[in-house]
Amino acid sequence: MRLILASASPRRRHLLAQLGVPFDIATAERPERPPRGREDPALYGRALAIAKASEVAERFPDAVVLAGDTTVYGDGRIMNKPGSEKEAFDMLTALRGKTHEVLTGVVVRCGDAEYVDCQRTTVAMNDASNAAIRDYIRTGEPMDKAGAYAIQGAGGALIAGIDGCLDNVIGLPLCVVSRLLRRCGLELPSGEEICRHYHVAQGWPVE
Repeated sequence: MRLILASASPRRRHLLAQLGVPFDIATAERPERPPRGREDPALYGRALAIAKASEVAERFPDAVVLAGDTTVYGDGRIMNKPGSEKEAFDMLTALRGKTHEVLTGVVVRCGDAEYVDCQRTTVAMNDASNAAIRDYIRTGEPMDKAGAYAIQGAGGALIAGIDGCLDNVIGLPLCVVSRLLRRCGLELPSGEEICRHYHVAQGWPVE
């Protein structure tokens, strides 16, 4: 059964590879729509993931298609990828010293079946100085990340702690992904086993 990841993200590709199932890459070509007003961030992430999966499934109707979309919700608003260094600075200064939520909508399509879920993780930020934030922005890392930071990269220095699934913050919650893929008939370990194995392999704490 062919599995296709509807994403060009190297982070999602790396995470999905931990499942040990071969997969191909096919990206959605339609631009992501911005959030509408005070749209619920979980529903927004799910909607974007559904749109990606639907577009790719049209091109590969016989494959299992996996799509995800990660967004950051903090300071009362949805934060996608920053469009400029100034926007990245505004996001990070709004998040510092507070907690925010990272939400990833996950969709798996197989035939006429569609399975959808959303994983939520709470992230606490350090009270970083303006200078530290500007130094981080100059690395270029924040510019293609929701919320303007990468927890697995240099942005990890800005994080005080998390409550929930770490790989969700990186961009693809394996616990959810494995459960949805199994519903499409793929043979996989349990989501809990996968998460534990991956966290240990990366040297991350395991609850």
